[in-house]
Amino acid sequence: MAFDSRDYIPNLSYDAVIFGFAGEKLKILVLEYQNTGTFALPGGFIRMDEPLDEAVKTGVSERTGLEKIYLEQFHTFGSLERSDPTIMKKILDGQGLKLENDWMLGRFITVAYYALINYETVNPKPDALSDSIDWYNFDELPPLMQDHSQIVAKALEHLRTHLDQKLLSFNLLPDFFTMKDLQQVYESIMGEKQNRANFQRKMLGLGILERHEKLFSGGSHKAPFLYSFKKELANTEIS
Repeated sequence: MAFDSRDYIPNLSYDAVIFGFAGEKLKILVLEYQNTGTFALPGGFIRMDEPLDEAVKTGVSERTGLEKIYLEQFHTFGSLERSDPTIMKKILDGQGLKLENDWMLGRFITVAYYALINYETVNPKPDALSDSIDWYNFDELPPLMQDHSQIVAKALEHLRTHLDQKLLSFNLLPDFFTMKDLQQVYESIMGEKQNRANFQRKMLGLGILERHEKLFSGGSHKAPFLYSFKKELANTEIS
C-alpha cells in the first residue's frame, strides 16, 4: 500500500461521528481496522495542500457515497492520554506499513466533526485500512479505540444542546416525513419521550416546517399530514 506521511500535516487528524436514524434507533457508523480487531470512528489525515473542512467532507463522502452532507466541527481533542503508539503501530503493521520513528506513532491532536445523514440512503464503504464499516445502535457500540467513545459522547452532548437549531440541517429524514417520524428522531437523540401534543405545538411554532398532503395509508380520518423543512431556510452545507 502506497502512503507517504510527508504529504500530510504531522500529528493532526480528524474523526467523524456519523449519525444515522433507522426506525426508532439512532445509529453511528463504525469501522474495523484490518487484521487488528480494532474499532474506530471514521477519520483521517489532512494533506499539506488541503483545507481541513475539505479533507473531512471528502473522507465522509467516500465512506457513505453521499455528496451533500451536513457536517459540523464541535470539539478538538488533545489530551496527553489520548495517544497510544501501540495501537497505531498495530494498525500499520496490519497493512504491512513500517514507519519507525514517524510522526504517525507519536501524539495526535484530532478535530472532531459530526454528520447527520439519512440511514436509508447510505451504502457504507470501508477505507483502505479497514475490514468493514457498519452501522451500530448508539447504545450497542463495540469498544472503540483510544478516546473515540468520549468523542461520541461529546458529539451527542453538543447535538442535544443545539438540537432545535439543528433541525433544519437534518439529513436523518427523507424529504417528506410525518410529525411522528420527526418526533421519533428527536426522542432518539434526546434519549427521552416527548409529549405528542406539546411536541407538535413546539415544532409548528418554530416556523421551519411546510405542510403537505396527508399520507393515506388506511382510514382517511387517521391519515397524518406530511411535512418537509422549508427549503428557503435549510442549510445542509458544511459549517
